[in-house]
Amino acid sequence: MRVALLTEGGYPYVHGESAAWCDRLLRGLSRYDFEVWALSRSGRQAAGPRRALPPNVSRLRTAALWGPPPGGPGGARGRPARRFAECFAELAAALCSRPGHAGAHGQADRFSTGLLGLAALAAAHRGLTRWLYSEQAVRVLEAACRAPGAPRAVRAARVPDLLAVTERLERALRPLGLLPPGGPPGVHLCHTVGAGPVALPGLLAARLHGVPLLLTEDAGRPGAGSAPGAAYAVAPSAARAPVRALLAAFQDRLAHETRAAAALVAPGGRAPAPAPGPGPAPEDAATLVWAGRIEPAKDLVGLLHAFRAVRDAEPAASLRVVDTGGARTDAGYLARCRALAQRLVPGGVSFTSAGTPGAPTLADAYAAGAVAVLSSVVEGVPVPLIAAMHRGRATVATDVGAVGEVVGAAAVLVPPLDPAALAAGCLALLRDPERRASLGAAARARARELFTTDHGAAAYGAIYPELLAMASTPRPVPHGDTAGHGTPRSVQCT
Repeated sequence: MRVALLTEGGYPYVHGESAAWCDRLLRGLSRYDFEVWALSRSGRQAAGPRRALPPNVSRLRTAALWGPPPGGPGGARGRPARRFAECFAELAAALCSRPGHAGAHGQADRFSTGLLGLAALAAAHRGLTRWLYSEQAVRVLEAACRAPGAPRAVRAARVPDLLAVTERLERALRPLGLLPPGGPPGVHLCHTVGAGPVALPGLLAARLHGVPLLLTEDAGRPGAGSAPGAAYAVAPSAARAPVRALLAAFQDRLAHETRAAAALVAPGGRAPAPAPGPGPAPEDAATLVWAGRIEPAKDLVGLLHAFRAVRDAEPAASLRVVDTGGARTDAGYLARCRALAQRLVPGGVSFTSAGTPGAPTLADAYAAGAVAVLSSVVEGVPVPLIAAMHRGRATVATDVGAVGEVVGAAAVLVPPLDPAALAAGCLALLRDPERRASLGAAARARARELFTTDHGAAAYGAIYPELLAMASTPRPVPHGDTAGHGTPRSVQCT
């Protein structure tokens, strides 16, 4: 069996959150033949050292999500240009609609139709640069932003905003070039680590050529799996609001499309949190702990409103916010959250950063509280929650992305963008120490069973043949392309 492993910003580059995970997977499954389709996020990463490929990797394909576009900008005319306008209008309309409202299913179909049409154009014309860098693309996107029902954050989009979005979309859609026009020759299964741009070749291989797709939600990527409403969570007053809202909507739609096309979705994608000592840490029975990168997709504003209701019902309750984002934290959003916390619950919320004396590690942060909270609108695999599970903490979390698959029955799940439900879940656990202890014990047992380094490769070794058995007759390896022998070949796709 030959498996195409799709990675972004990780393996085989030395630097990257999922590099070690992928390396262990490949070396642990030496009986399988692999191709690696890798995306790099920066010139420094692409030029830097790479991990040595194991013998069972027979081919390496690469593409860049950075740098100037391949080929010159400027729109082509004639029938291809008209076809681009039709496909891009479908995709743009889907980005500017609210999922979950009437007609949402039709909008999802429009995204799929637009994406597949753009993929065909990219295959026939060596990319989409000539159109996405054109005035035509700006006009199409502007019309979608002005349509009834578009998010408030995008209605006032100006030309610089639209140009920034089309430039980012051109980069995000470059992975279309990794898939040969006739499909991936000799590949029986695509395994994508993440549901972002990295998933595009596997998504198209599944939709167009019937190659089964396995999706591992990448813990390091926000929005790997997402929930409806990401664009609507961006405040119109936020910096570069139209750009952020449109790109969040694209990420949201692409994640949903990938999950719909996948034969199986599994959590993983980076080295799991290490298990702490032999038992759960003592808890502060009145403290909630939230940890993560502070940005709008995490809906910390919604959590603060929920905590206001918690504090009204339980005056002794406190909330500890631990920022794990470092340089990637949205400083403007953090300032807004601090001001909101001071207005809603003066003295009830503390802010700290991971790696400081107040919270040296995630495990230490969760040790300071009784209940772990996740409020995200968009989430991949929730690494902070896995740390909380290892620490024996009960959890209240929004049911987005791979959260439900990670926590199983060892948590209270609530809908996203619903502060009342989040508050009710937190109050229920704060007021019920027996249930809190039971959920914490179940969470710790689940983390030790599923999220340690000993289980990943063996689990995927069992999954691969099951997925292949569900698919059609395996596609033959082309003559002369012997699996697992010789020096790996590197194919640079532009």
